[in-house]
Amino acid sequence: MLSFILVNCITVALVVMIHYEILRALSRFLPLLHIIHRYRIAVGVIGALIAHTIEIWIFAIVYYWMIQEPAWGSFAGAFNNTFMDCVYFSFTSYTTLGFGDIEPHGAIRYLTGIESLTGLVLVTWSASFLFYEMQKYWEDS
Repeated sequence: MLSFILVNCITVALVVMIHYEILRALSRFLPLLHIIHRYRIAVGVIGALIAHTIEIWIFAIVYYWMIQEPAWGSFAGAFNNTFMDCVYFSFTSYTTLGFGDIEPHGAIRYLTGIESLTGLVLVTWSASFLFYEMQKYWEDS
């Protein structure tokens, strides 16, 4: 169980660090773009979407790795043990959409809950970042 907790903590730490670094890079890069401010914001949105997609794929890699060891849990329902099923499940968990067509069993359920909470926090962080970037030039628009 200790190894499972460690995997969860490392996964969350990794995606948070990636998110931080991408938003940090965007905050330095966006002012350097000599384009209309609304297009800079569009670049920021695309950058945030790329960050979230990378983070979702990291969770999917961990899910796929974890289901190779039956003691850590499995998925039931419309799940065929493919990596792309893990990516799909990760997208629905990260965004808290949760269609319910794939159901986690065993200890892997905890990573699912942590992914949902992490996704909620990171999406909110991105929204705050983009709002701040938009606010910088509202008076100039």
